[in-house]
Amino acid sequence: MTAAKLDNSESLSLLATRRSQNTMAMTGPGPLADELATMLRLAARVPDHGKLAPWRFLIIDGAGRNRAGEVCARVWAQKHPTADAKRLSIEMSRFLPAPLIVCVVSRAAPHVKIPEWEQVLSAGAVCMNLTIAACAMGFVTNWMTDWVAYDRDAMREFGLADHENIAGFIYIGHVAERAEDRIRPDMDAIVQRF
Repeated sequence: MTAAKLDNSESLSLLATRRSQNTMAMTGPGPLADELATMLRLAARVPDHGKLAPWRFLIIDGAGRNRAGEVCARVWAQKHPTADAKRLSIEMSRFLPAPLIVCVVSRAAPHVKIPEWEQVLSAGAVCMNLTIAACAMGFVTNWMTDWVAYDRDAMREFGLADHENIAGFIYIGHVAERAEDRIRPDMDAIVQRF
């Protein structure tokens, strides 16, 4: 007896056409509470050797976007005392374009059995699952890092522990006009057989 073949054409189409959208062009509305809960639940369905859940979510929306921008401007000003008002304004508005940003925090740590690298990869898979789930629900996304994701002082201000890192800020919203596809890798140049 053979199993019935599933029609995955919509999933394949999504994977074939999904692309990051410009965060500066994003607008609302953002996901409703139940939509966000679904996105996060789907994002967490990733390979996770040892069932460690070596990641967590930090939701940045509403007034939290302003507070996050204040963190960025403050840390930038501390590290760059000659920063002009224009640069500080850029940092203040860093999280304002999208109605929702999900910061995926990697909690990878030494473990007796599970390599840290596998835990980091799991956090990356969470980021990708989140982008796919959001796009499947009609939103657009952009997975960003920038200096904020690598600055230990900024991470502390965002409430991260010393062993935690930012795998990415996933911007989620809508755009009036979707970006055209970009050039993709030449498969012949990146595929080989062993």
